[in-house]
Amino acid sequence: MNKVKIAKCALEASEISLGCMRISEMSKQEISTLIHTALDAGINFFDHADIYGGGQSEAKFAEALGMTSSLREKMILQSKCGIRPRSFDFSKEHILEAVDGSLKRLQTDHLDILLLHRPDALVEPEEVAEALTILEESGKVRYFGVSNQNPLQIELLVKYVKQPLIINQLQLSITNTGMIDAGINVNMKIDRSIDRDGSILDYCRLKEITIQPWSPFQYGFFDGAFLDNAKFPELNQTIDAIAAAWGVTNTAIAIAWLLRHPAHMQPVVGTTNAGRVRDLCKASDVKLTRQEWYDIYLAAGNKLP
Repeated sequence: MNKVKIAKCALEASEISLGCMRISEMSKQEISTLIHTALDAGINFFDHADIYGGGQSEAKFAEALGMTSSLREKMILQSKCGIRPRSFDFSKEHILEAVDGSLKRLQTDHLDILLLHRPDALVEPEEVAEALTILEESGKVRYFGVSNQNPLQIELLVKYVKQPLIINQLQLSITNTGMIDAGINVNMKIDRSIDRDGSILDYCRLKEITIQPWSPFQYGFFDGAFLDNAKFPELNQTIDAIAAAWGVTNTAIAIAWLLRHPAHMQPVVGTTNAGRVRDLCKASDVKLTRQEWYDIYLAAGNKLP
């Protein structure tokens, strides 16, 4: 597994991260098998959130592994906070309380990374700054980032927060390419030219913020997987042909497509299938050609100006 360079930090992170949103529905043995398969394949980065499974995803992760200090040292643990039932909350009190809850459930004394999960319309950046400083100085969190935020939302935080924001977790897949489309179709009166996120892709590259694509196999907003889906015949035909040429599965090609982008993204894969984890990790050995990348992009229904 290749490593991704996350700027402004000392972490040696696998370029593919395992998302743990759905593991609350698994048995402890299934979780143990999944995580150890990921570790054996070279994944050392595990993504959590306090809301996943109502906190059970974090708790069952640690319980299933029988978390020890030696095992913890092999892992980079990231969690997110800020989503509450029917609201978002970036208040100082909630951030501190949420981190304490995650630490208890994960059976660890620190998070490697904490992300602010979805923008809070009522955010007071001064409060966020106070919370992050307390967490850093106490040793409870080493590094910080955001999720689903646009450039000006990040800039508002940066004005007050003294810690660098090193990650932005954003929805991106072969069938969800809005941030790429707008950059290709500049200065055109078509839907694909609409910039819905403030040029977040270019912003993150300029500011050295690592993008973590979430739901890399999904189309729409959790509408389902596009791989092996009859709704996307041309896309699957193209992916399958390229997968055969590389000697890997279609899941590996879907991830390799993201890894090929020069932004050096770190996809978050949420599969709970250990065999699929092994398969998709082979994406780390695939370097798609420029033409293969564009062929996949076009097969998804996109057009070049």
